Amino acid sequence: MNQEKLDPKPKNILIIDDMPDNLRVLSSLLKRRGYQVRQAFNWQMVVSACESLLPDLILLDIMMPDIDGYEICERLKAWDITANIPVIFISALDDVFDKVKAFKVGGVDYITKPFALEEVLVRVQNQLDLREAQVEILKLNTELENRVKERTQALKNALQKLENAAYFRDELQNKLLETVLHDSLTGLPNRVLFIRKLENALQQSKEDSSYQFAVLFLDCDRFKVVNDSLGHLVGDELLIAIARRLQASLSPFDTLSRLGGDEFGILIENITDINIAIKIAESILQKLSVVFKLSRYEVFMSASIGINWGNKNYEKPEYLLRDADTAMYRAKALGRARYHIFDPVMYKEAIQILELENDLRRAIERQEFLVLYQPMISLATGRISGFEALVRWQHPTRGIISPVNFIPVAEETGLITPINTWVLNTACNTLREWQENSEISFSLNMSINLSARLFSDLNIVSIIEKIINDTQINPNNLEIEITESAIMENSAAVKKILHNIKGLKIKLVMDDFGTGYSSLSYLHSFPFHALKIDKSFVKRMQTNEETMALVPAMIGIAHSMGMTAIAEGVETPEQLAQLRSLNCDFAQGYLFSPAIPQELLPEFITSSPQW
Repeated sequence: MNQEKLDPKPKNILIIDDMPDNLRVLSSLLKRRGYQVRQAFNWQMVVSACESLLPDLILLDIMMPDIDGYEICERLKAWDITANIPVIFISALDDVFDKVKAFKVGGVDYITKPFALEEVLVRVQNQLDLREAQVEILKLNTELENRVKERTQALKNALQKLENAAYFRDELQNKLLETVLHDSLTGLPNRVLFIRKLENALQQSKEDSSYQFAVLFLDCDRFKVVNDSLGHLVGDELLIAIARRLQASLSPFDTLSRLGGDEFGILIENITDINIAIKIAESILQKLSVVFKLSRYEVFMSASIGINWGNKNYEKPEYLLRDADTAMYRAKALGRARYHIFDPVMYKEAIQILELENDLRRAIERQEFLVLYQPMISLATGRISGFEALVRWQHPTRGIISPVNFIPVAEETGLITPINTWVLNTACNTLREWQENSEISFSLNMSINLSARLFSDLNIVSIIEKIINDTQINPNNLEIEITESAIMENSAAVKKILHNIKGLKIKLVMDDFGTGYSSLSYLHSFPFHALKIDKSFVKRMQTNEETMALVPAMIGIAHSMGMTAIAEGVETPEQLAQLRSLNCDFAQGYLFSPAIPQELLPEFITSSPQW
């Protein structure tokens, strides 16, 4: 007999995923086990594949372009020829609600990435067995009258398969229930289980007045920089190491949870004083300050912690976590690598931020902003070399609002783009007035600080070019400032944009130098004209020995790379004298002048002050 007739026809599996790596790994695994495998990147390819040959099983990713996996599954179940084909979801989404939704739209199983290869094979074979049994039963039903005895035995076999499959599925569902309550990377309880724990603690505090607890919300500082620069595998390895150190800071009675991303929640129960929670937070900060020695890299990582003292008056456990989260953001705002205790006033402030956002949107429509100008001084001559444009918000009821209070809100909501564009246009118009003023006999520079958010806009270069053309300024006198941290967050894209801006003959300045994480080789690849030393270093220059050594080092770095050094925040004659002795090129600060309204600039400039 022919060998081909003896061998069963290989099962045909269709994999739907837009990630080539995922397709390659799954295809290789399944082909080695004798399956026929086809691939589809989008809905159109799915239709073509099913019309040419119906698959026996479909593996489907959720995160797809244009049409996500949920909608693809719904379409397959609504299509007569594919309605009965089993669909197994394979996705990195591990929230219980994502999994419930997958089953609702017709999925028969759900595998969470990163997956175990043997698990995929077992689940695939399980569903193929189920489908084969169902097909076999239908076939036997049509032959029931002619093959009663034969069909009876076959039916028993099919039912046995179904019973075995049902048992296996029950086992998998029990395992899935355990999985949905724990983080797949660290093995820690996830957000769902942590909320349940908080709910139990809150209920116990209502029933027992002596029971007290605290909630800690921890977020890693600048974890995104590590993840983006060293890769997600290193990021995952770091998260596991962080989880282990956190566990080492806690007792077996405390609950540590990974809430998502680089966020962790901690429930500390049966404590008598908030100082216990504070000591735990301090211990965590100390342990995290020690370098993480990973398999290939050594990484430093800090965290910001919010502490919320348990209160039986909370209505929902989510509110406990929300307020701990609010305290964590306050810790970040105060400088990171620290803890902060929640105060009910902070919740009111959060509401005020929402109100501020609404006012900010109206402020853009009503043009309530104004630009002030702070002089920059050449330390070689002691005279004005230019000005930095600083935006202020003229609120109709609250008066002048500092950018410290509204820029973060503007950046978070995306409103920073129209604000920054307006400031750039206004400052360039002022620069044009200087260049046309015959009483100003020397050339002045205009420095403008652009938000990092603008550098995610691919049109930023054309926006700047249009403003230069509209205002007819000499671009050699225009300086664009960007913070060091902004460069690190998306270095490749920012580098390209900066080179295009420099092509417009605009000077580029790195702002807040020394507060970020750039290395010398990294810095050297960017086309900067100057480095601006952060005012925190200038302020501590004469009182802190470490800072005293850092400032000349920063100036030396700038000069060694052919850049000028600018010191900001100069407030005393002693600071000025020391900066001059260190050969710093330029300086700005209250010693020279605060920011000046536009209408007072001509008189200030023509008075030719000298320091």
